[in-house]
Amino acid sequence: MSELAATPVTALKGVGAALQEKLARVGLETLQDVLFHLPLRYQDRTRIVPIGALRPGQDAVVEGMVASAEVLMGRRRSLLVRLQDGSGTLSLRFFHFSQAQKDGMARGTLLRCYGEVRPGASGLEIYHPEYRAQDENAPAPVEQTLTPIYPTTEGLTQLRLRQLSAQTLERLGPESLPDWLPPEMAEHYRLGPLADALRYLHRPPPDADLEELAEGRHWAQERLVFEELLTHQLSLQRLRETLRAQRAVPLPAARRLPQLYLDNLGFKPTGAQQRVGREIAHDLAQPEPMLRLVQGDVGAGKTVVAALAALQAIEAGYQVALMAPTEILAEQHFLNFQRWFAALDIEVAWLAGKLKGKARASSLERIAAGAPMVVGTHALFQDEVRFARLALVVIDEQHRFGVQQRLALRQKGVDGRLAPHQLIMTATPIPRTLAMSAYADLDTSVLDELPPGRTPVNTVSVTDSRREEVVERVRAACHEGRQAYWVCTLIEESEELTCQAAETTYEELQLALAELHVGLIHGRMKPAEKAAVMAEFKAGNLQLLVATTVIEVGVDVPNASLMIIENPERLGLAQLHQLRGRVGRGSAVSHCVLLFHPPLSQIGRERLAIMRETNDGFIIAEKDLELRGPGEMLGTRQTGLLQFKVADLMRDAHWLPAVRDAAQELLARWPSHAAPLLERWLRHGQQYGQV
Repeated sequence: MSELAATPVTALKGVGAALQEKLARVGLETLQDVLFHLPLRYQDRTRIVPIGALRPGQDAVVEGMVASAEVLMGRRRSLLVRLQDGSGTLSLRFFHFSQAQKDGMARGTLLRCYGEVRPGASGLEIYHPEYRAQDENAPAPVEQTLTPIYPTTEGLTQLRLRQLSAQTLERLGPESLPDWLPPEMAEHYRLGPLADALRYLHRPPPDADLEELAEGRHWAQERLVFEELLTHQLSLQRLRETLRAQRAVPLPAARRLPQLYLDNLGFKPTGAQQRVGREIAHDLAQPEPMLRLVQGDVGAGKTVVAALAALQAIEAGYQVALMAPTEILAEQHFLNFQRWFAALDIEVAWLAGKLKGKARASSLERIAAGAPMVVGTHALFQDEVRFARLALVVIDEQHRFGVQQRLALRQKGVDGRLAPHQLIMTATPIPRTLAMSAYADLDTSVLDELPPGRTPVNTVSVTDSRREEVVERVRAACHEGRQAYWVCTLIEESEELTCQAAETTYEELQLALAELHVGLIHGRMKPAEKAAVMAEFKAGNLQLLVATTVIEVGVDVPNASLMIIENPERLGLAQLHQLRGRVGRGSAVSHCVLLFHPPLSQIGRERLAIMRETNDGFIIAEKDLELRGPGEMLGTRQTGLLQFKVADLMRDAHWLPAVRDAAQELLARWPSHAAPLLERWLRHGQQYGQV
């Protein structure tokens, strides 16, 4: 460990226990932490601006003589100081001040102050400037560098952070902070030395390009961005190696069961399904665990691919577990697999949280005895669940499961030694930039063809003042023999209020559409009630289904061709796209109506425009990433992965291919450099990937 990484902040002058606690709140425990705590922006205090040259909105250093200082009794008591420098007059206004402060502003005092200039009642003013009295005969020199503004917390001032960074910079050298980027690599990617980059970013010279720094394009920032992204890749490569080093059961290519299944399916798989099927079959035949992510837009037929993979394991005499994030989706998978596998005489077991008593005990017994196909929720992870010969795990909607949960699966494998192969499916297309960073431990396959007969969904946005027209549109569609969804979205993140809103909408629509059979489904209903309503809708006994976003994932009713989404501005693009994917599953032309409440925010307008313009999930995912940022897109469980200090996935995406190559080269040629880099950048988050 380097000297600065091993030295606690208490080694700095003026850091006692109270300050140490405040610094720990922003992650500053060692001197190395102080160096990597970089400024958010900078102020230019390197020159004194004549008062006559000041402009509103400018941050500036000014120096002048106090002409007067008086306390004004307006709506708020304030101290008003008039400052003159021969080129003009400026007012300094203080709302919080003491008598001693006023006494220090005697007429004729030379003051140097800094702050934002704004228009006021008596010309230009600065509210609460930072100021200091100067000795007329020997005024203090101005700052020699730009002034950094650091991320901070309550009770931790900018002045204190500057003092600490100044003390730490004095100790910075090649011995105290080794540069772990090999010189050859730094030269190849044209990256400057680490110490120079840190010095520059903490104290940029007066002629620094502030715009370049604000946009993150400066060479000193690029140097740190590269090292941070490289370290992130190393952690994922290490995770991947840990997983790859485990052994798995090699499952030979199957002939009999997949062929029987396809013969009974009634349609031919698309070219994309066949290609991805071959990639999976090849991985399953290897003695190390498969780690494959299958991305497919809504309705691309991921489940068929999963069934073919399952049959390869079952034909070899092993068990398969399929896990989904919600009971409603897990149940749908269970019914599908039960229907498909009944013809092949393969038992399908079911396990979810709601299964209690004898039914649960019987299910656990069947799984332990070797039921070939097991479908359920994350209840499958519980300690009491024992598998006889688990060789493949299929996880639907990976972003709902933490990485830790995924890794915990190896304990469930054959003899608790052989890790099961993992097939992860998502209908939330992951933008390439995110896949290269957040999912670098997985191989990726893409289902980029929709099955024949699928029709693109026409999307329109309508203001809620036209609600009655929309209700009439639902009536017309149902009279033509079609079915419709009416989705009520989250009200201020409260599930209870959303369910109440859905109930109210349900009652209103029952009155308005008295001749139709209307159903209701929401998150507070018991799973059995939800399943019963869905079954009725699927069977065509209900024509309109009022629902909350619980129907977002995986519900398949080909006859439903109209979707109304209320308050779509409350949802992210990925969620809107998922919801829209519930229609357009049959051959009829389908429509999605976004019923919004004006006025819309800028982001709200952009979201609805994108939904109208495209049905392509990957385009939508890229836009969603731009609008929301990576942490939100991956779901809260994954955000720890993306708390970058310097890098920004959107801005720095161009580095990712180079960084991936560099990580492999570093591990091959300079393996001893990996651990110190991980220690430097991921000390707080290094448990990522460790079970």
